[in-house]
Amino acid sequence: MKYWLVKSEPNAWSWEDHVKKRIEPWDGVRNHQACNNMKEMKKGDKAFFYHSVNEKQVVGTLEVVKEYHPDPTDKTGKFGMVSFKALKPLETPVTLQQVKDDPRLEHLALVRQSRLSVMPIDAKSWKIICGLGGIKP
Repeated sequence: MKYWLVKSEPNAWSWEDHVKKRIEPWDGVRNHQACNNMKEMKKGDKAFFYHSVNEKQVVGTLEVVKEYHPDPTDKTGKFGMVSFKALKPLETPVTLQQVKDDPRLEHLALVRQSRLSVMPIDAKSWKIICGLGGIKP
């Protein structure tokens, strides 16, 4: 199993929106590196749901339920999407500042490539962030 972090602007698609729908595709990704990360996702992989822009915090966990497939919102046919099921919210959201302040997490793309919208998270960092958020990995 692999771990990921996916970002969304809460005014465009929030954790609460995803929870209401339960399972939804993660569409609209137009960055090649982010799209390549989605191509690596397998059913059962876990991901953090991250609110970007003003909030800048990890707020929940997701599970991949459908692997990479065409994104109908992309008229060029170059980009795809995966579908995620909402799992559970973090008891305490983990802010970007907390991640940046923790030397155990300084290697993450969230710190080093802050604009990347879909990124891998190693297993050790997954456990650390879950712990900071008050949930079991």
